[in-house]
Amino acid sequence: MKIGFIGTGFFAKKHASILGEMSGVEVTAFCGTSLEKAEGEARNCSNASGYTNVEEMLDKQKLDAVYICVPPMSHGSIEQTLIERGIPFFVEKPLGINDAPYEIAKKIEDQGLITSVGYHWRYLDLSKKALSLLQERQIGMALGYWMGDMPMVPWWRDVNKSGGQFVEQTTHIVDLLRFLCGEIKEVYAAFSSRMMADKVAGTTVSDVGSVTLKLNNGMIATISNTCILPESNKAGLDVYTNEGVIQISSNLLRDIRGKEMTEYRNQLDPYLIENKIFLDAVKAGDPTHILSSYKDAVKTHRVTLAAAHSAMTGEPVPLEMEE
Repeated sequence: MKIGFIGTGFFAKKHASILGEMSGVEVTAFCGTSLEKAEGEARNCSNASGYTNVEEMLDKQKLDAVYICVPPMSHGSIEQTLIERGIPFFVEKPLGINDAPYEIAKKIEDQGLITSVGYHWRYLDLSKKALSLLQERQIGMALGYWMGDMPMVPWWRDVNKSGGQFVEQTTHIVDLLRFLCGEIKEVYAAFSSRMMADKVAGTTVSDVGSVTLKLNNGMIATISNTCILPESNKAGLDVYTNEGVIQISSNLLRDIRGKEMTEYRNQLDPYLIENKIFLDAVKAGDPTHILSSYKDAVKTHRVTLAAAHSAMTGEPVPLEMEE
């Protein structure tokens, strides 16, 4: 399989490195914002070339799939081009910063194109374990969190480029909530700027926020985030049930029942798993095992945009989603 990459940042490097270890997979193209960046990444692969134009890359190479690893504000035309050419793609979250992904999702469905979105928390063996445990319990509520520092890339702190922390980062926890507990029918959010605008020039994103979510099944969840800390503190989801609390982070699950606690450690690399499942799906023409298709991921996107809108207007935002 011949694979191309659009983007040359952290996640492009991460996915390309994983693909480089896979048998029968060859990364042959990188498209970047400069030829220097694109060719720099291409040199890490034996037979890859660098480009600065997506159409040129697709004209010159016959690619079996493409990975889109670009900042939030850069989505839209890239996906449209791949859809027009019928090329399956893997795209890193978030899907964008506006409502363009809704039309993209419709075109993908109309064409029957295989897609995958980088919500890697779904591929944790801990998430699979949590699903199993929750099937036997009644869920009342959940508390989610993404408490950390501010990523020091200029676009992240610009709300018009990243969409803000809840859209760009905390989206993982929103998606995990949907994956484990079901669809969301209403969102109410409160965001504030407490200190980062004074500390880091060009900061327009809120640096603290909490979002209350009502689910179709009647449960309530609250997800909070901040980027004011000097370093990462914690990210995860606590689910409160009739038998106790299930706490999930990226490497640990705690099943707390009264005074008893059982811990499970993550054993498998979710990035490796999501890549293998996507490429196997493309090869077989069967997306059955993909846990986060574009069609599904756009539902998470809708929730995060609703939260941003609610925080701006001060009003709850109702959502209509299928289970």
